[in-house]
Amino acid sequence: MTRLLRTAIVVSLMLPLAACAGGKERQKGALAPSRVTTIGVNSYLWRATLDTLSFMPLLQTDSNGGVIVTDWFVNPASPAERTKVTVAILDQDLRADALRVAVLRQINQNGQWVEAPVRAATAQKLEDIILTRARDLRRAAVSG
Repeated sequence: MTRLLRTAIVVSLMLPLAACAGGKERQKGALAPSRVTTIGVNSYLWRATLDTLSFMPLLQTDSNGGVIVTDWFVNPASPAERTKVTVAILDQDLRADALRVAVLRQINQNGQWVEAPVRAATAQKLEDIILTRARDLRRAAVSG
């Protein structure tokens, strides 16, 4: 039996054993990158939304469904008020109508958080900031 043939037989006998030892861990690791890098919505809008809301704690992110929900954020300058933002990215195209922002606001009255009105332009202003940032990211990617 030649040396090359013996080596091939030994390697072929060891491969099934190597696959059994920790095979589940390797499978998880192999799947993780595709889950992280594949999103179902416009990547510029997604990144711009995360950048814009980076000062707020995130409660939920779903890149396939295009939903980002923040947790309640209390501005240190006004501790009796808190806000929560939900952003829905509705399309894979970078368009103004591919983005929906909803803002909730509560104020603290006698130790209880109660719903309060949100200024009419707040959600629109956030949409404009996100869209501007997304366009900047796209320009940088195309020109760079």
